Amino acid sequence: MNGARWKISNALIRGPMKRDDVFWADLDPPYRSEPGKRRPVLVVQTDALTSAGHHSVIVLIITSQVKPQPDPLRVHIPHGGAGLPKPADVVIDQITSRDQSRFRQQIGAVPNSIMAEVDSKLQDVLDLL
Repeated sequence: MNGARWKISNALIRGPMKRDDVFWADLDPPYRSEPGKRRPVLVVQTDALTSAGHHSVIVLIITSQVKPQPDPLRVHIPHGGAGLPKPADVVIDQITSRDQSRFRQQIGAVPNSIMAEVDSKLQDVLDLL
């Protein structure tokens, strides 16, 4: 899917953000290997931080540049999964924290099976076990 483009909304988020939600986020300006532009992201931080009024949100980048599976640094989201209009991959090693003001509308949420795979690969990448 090289060169694939996402349809983007400029609407600001409404309501609380939750772990496993997928949002449009404005990631500009990028720095070095950081991804930029507006793109979908997966919320991975605990809901306790959001509920406590924490202003930044820990997310993983989602890309339409799908790679063959299995891949230790990717989790595949099929077409229509999480409300995405095309197949996509969650990029496990592209974890970032951004202020809530950078997030636009919610796209959807990933199913439990995908979130479990994300959690497992995050644990491996971050050497948490």
